[in-house]
Amino acid sequence: MEKILDINDLHVSFVTYGGEVQAVRGVNLELYKGETLAIVGESGCGKSVTANSIMKLIPSPPGRIKQGSIYFKEKDMTKLSKKAMRNIRGVDISMIFQDPMTALNPTLTIGNQLTEGVKQHQKLSRRQADEKAIDMLNLVGIPNPEERMKQYPHQFSGGMRQRIVIAMALICEPELLIADEPTTALDVTIQAQILQLFQRIQHETGVSIILITHDLGVVAKVADRIAVMYAGKVIETGSRQEIFYRPNHPYTQGLLNSVPRLDQRSEKLVPIDGTPPDLFSPPEGCPFTARCPKAMEVCSQIYPFQTELSDTHHVDCWLQDERAQKYIASS
Repeated sequence: MEKILDINDLHVSFVTYGGEVQAVRGVNLELYKGETLAIVGESGCGKSVTANSIMKLIPSPPGRIKQGSIYFKEKDMTKLSKKAMRNIRGVDISMIFQDPMTALNPTLTIGNQLTEGVKQHQKLSRRQADEKAIDMLNLVGIPNPEERMKQYPHQFSGGMRQRIVIAMALICEPELLIADEPTTALDVTIQAQILQLFQRIQHETGVSIILITHDLGVVAKVADRIAVMYAGKVIETGSRQEIFYRPNHPYTQGLLNSVPRLDQRSEKLVPIDGTPPDLFSPPEGCPFTARCPKAMEVCSQIYPFQTELSDTHHVDCWLQDERAQKYIASS
């Protein structure tokens, strides 16, 4: 498979009056053409910061990429100029934000907002841009697109507004679509429709998708691979089947145990006790140690090496070290 995105040893920090917040600490991720990669984890784990780093949207100051590289089609995004990035955003890479109301201008019609980018980047005439916008509204399931082009954002429901935002992101035919919590503000019925829409669009256009969410239930059907983040680090990656049926990091197991399941209605949900570590001064060892029911002495002292469980399944956990496995087997 063709690799279109390669993130290596990414470190992102924010300098505040209280000190330096180490938001992303050595993230490594890969994305292949036509696949959906879900990045999951609780709030504050670094998911959105990683996504904004790809788009080079980290506000500076206070934020900065301290270390690492982000290669998109063999170009290191961290070294590109502002002008070069403007030519990539919305054309090669598009992003969908979690609140569709803040992504749409309430004073402009949907048609004007849809055609603005495509006229600028593809040098189309007004008529050609309108035709393309109507085609995109059809693709995302907006009925009567010719009439809807003349309307304003407040005349649409939340689910319809999110579909319009998706159409805006796709109108320049990007190769990579980043969706940051795209279903958070929607009810569960609309969530399912939006996720089905992502699958259909990917099937029809071949776009690669990075889906960012705190909800593992959201990615159960749409993700090809899943990366689990905690305290600025990717602690486990694997295929959808590996993460859901063979999770190996205690944090991943905790996330799955906290998701309601229809086949376990009589059982109580198991919360993850405690709180994430302070990223002003992250722990030297595994950041999950203080909350982990299986923590060992080494966990608090040294960050675990990555263990390769299969070609696609990797985990950062001392429990998977062969020395720990021998001890567990003998005890």
